[in-house]
Amino acid sequence: MPTPTNFPLPYKRLIERGFPIGRLCTRAGVELADRLSTADFFRLWRIAEQEFDDPATGLRFGAEAVSQGYGVAATVALHAPDLRHALAALARYKRLTCPESIDVEVAGSKTIVRYRWLEANTEVPRLLVDMTMASLLALVRRGTADRVAPVGVELARRARHHDLLSQHFGCPITFGSLHDAMLFDSAALDMSFATVDREAFALVTQGLEAKLRSGAGLTPPLGELRVAIARHLSEGRPPHVETVARRLGLSSRTLQRRLGAWGTSFQQQLADVRRTTAVRLLANTELDTVAIAMLLGFIEPNSFSRAFWSWEQTTPSLWREQRSFSHAQDPS
Repeated sequence: MPTPTNFPLPYKRLIERGFPIGRLCTRAGVELADRLSTADFFRLWRIAEQEFDDPATGLRFGAEAVSQGYGVAATVALHAPDLRHALAALARYKRLTCPESIDVEVAGSKTIVRYRWLEANTEVPRLLVDMTMASLLALVRRGTADRVAPVGVELARRARHHDLLSQHFGCPITFGSLHDAMLFDSAALDMSFATVDREAFALVTQGLEAKLRSGAGLTPPLGELRVAIARHLSEGRPPHVETVARRLGLSSRTLQRRLGAWGTSFQQQLADVRRTTAVRLLANTELDTVAIAMLLGFIEPNSFSRAFWSWEQTTPSLWREQRSFSHAQDPS
């Protein structure tokens, strides 16, 4: 376990703001490093949720993240010339510190900044989501000198603390979404940054590009495949090996050969993505099982039910009822 003097820089900033990172690491059994696995990262934040009773804790730390220099990607983004380049930098360099993917999608008049955890097989801790979203808001507000605000926040969890979140983000909050995301007016993308420093931006990004070329922070190949599958599903496209391989810039034969070398198959990875998505939607939304089956790309609900039984040894409806009952018994 690192001592307080040799914690990685982002954690030193948290310590300086009163975040008991050392105690949390001990309780979680996590050894801190510059880049944690998803399992260790989630374990740390779940212990943090038990530590803090105040539901505003994640928002508070997130609001301070940019000014305190918690993240390399956010610090670089502040030097960008405008919001468009800032979001691109944030998305590109975030993976140097954790296995998290940030997608920036321009969909007509709205731009969606969507967060995906590449190796997650459980729901993302609430405290971590709140801190992530609040830090993005702080970055945009500071960079644009408060000239840009989000037009919506989507959270992949059940409704809780709506008024607190709505007041903090100043926009509508949607719960039970497919992914955690923040929405902006696309017209704001060209808004210049008051914090722009083109020389520093070019210099720092040059160094980070060198790290990426050396292999630092690269998403594991299976993580990239799972993201590609998840994107196909979210777009309502059939997740065939040929189309997913094309998305990855590979032939289906090459993809299947690599999967065989890794001891897995396309169907196994598709099943893993479907299973993770299914339990998240059952736990965090009110969608019925027919709608969930369609979102997962099943042709008919019975196929989903059979697959779910093979994963969890129960039906989707019973799984949801049992989880609701356990949460009612232990609301924490």
